[in-house]
Amino acid sequence: MSVSRREFLASLAVAAVACGRTAPGAIAPSAPGFKFGYSASTWGNLELIAIDEISKLGFPGIQFRPSIVGHFMRQPSVLRDLLAQKRLQIVALSSGSITLDPALEARMIADHVARAKFLADVGGSFLQVTDTKPSAVVTPEQCTRLGQLLSEIGHKTDELGVVLAYHPHMGTIGEKPENLERVLKETDPRTMKLLLDVGHYLQGGGDPADAIRRYRQQLGFVHLTDVETIDTGLGYRFVELGKGRANLRAVFDAMRDTMFGGWAVVELDAVTAPDRSASQSAAISKAYLESLGFSVTQGLPG
Repeated sequence: MSVSRREFLASLAVAAVACGRTAPGAIAPSAPGFKFGYSASTWGNLELIAIDEISKLGFPGIQFRPSIVGHFMRQPSVLRDLLAQKRLQIVALSSGSITLDPALEARMIADHVARAKFLADVGGSFLQVTDTKPSAVVTPEQCTRLGQLLSEIGHKTDELGVVLAYHPHMGTIGEKPENLERVLKETDPRTMKLLLDVGHYLQGGGDPADAIRRYRQQLGFVHLTDVETIDTGLGYRFVELGKGRANLRAVFDAMRDTMFGGWAVVELDAVTAPDRSASQSAAISKAYLESLGFSVTQGLPG
């Protein structure tokens, strides 16, 4: 009689529980796996509304744009207390771009470190950075320099208890998988992690599920995004989960297979219909996750 992989893992889990430990690849009742967060970016600068609505939807984690720093720079404890009241944990703070311009380098590093200090005061985990591509054609030298800067900033944020996370965004040096590979080879995996954005990595020509397995040792957290092809503008746009062409089931399989236990943050830059609110878009993505058997409050289904 043949036994499926799921049945085999389930039998291992039962045996492990009986022995007081968890089998490799199994999900113990007390360790549900990764955790879901939601990015406040869809709400623009209306962070207080985002906090309230994301909390009501049940997501335990939240990510903010840089504007939150200006609103609470002098009183990070107020934001920390508010998040605690709403039962939210700040997963990440978007800190903007890294520039390769030597004339701007010192100020750029200082700005990122200052935001890391704010994030540490609020109790957050990851400082997200992208980069500004200096030319249309990316060179190996640019990849090398970006990796060096990421490592330098990462060591500084690590001293504050904050992990630097690089987001290979569309329109950046790391947009293409081969350039991301070059960048990561120059970084210190102890202090600089990868933020893998499903939609961006797919649109850049990569396989997100393969990347999760490939970079499992340096994967900091994941952006759950979906993308569709359109006939105008850039030729693509980001949409609610399940509405685009991303193979999210394969992504979740990869996260399970690699025993990823971090944060998976749902992100949508803008609503996709003029009569739709940010909260309604978030509810659509939540419903999609639930259709796969997930609970946003618990993470992986058993």
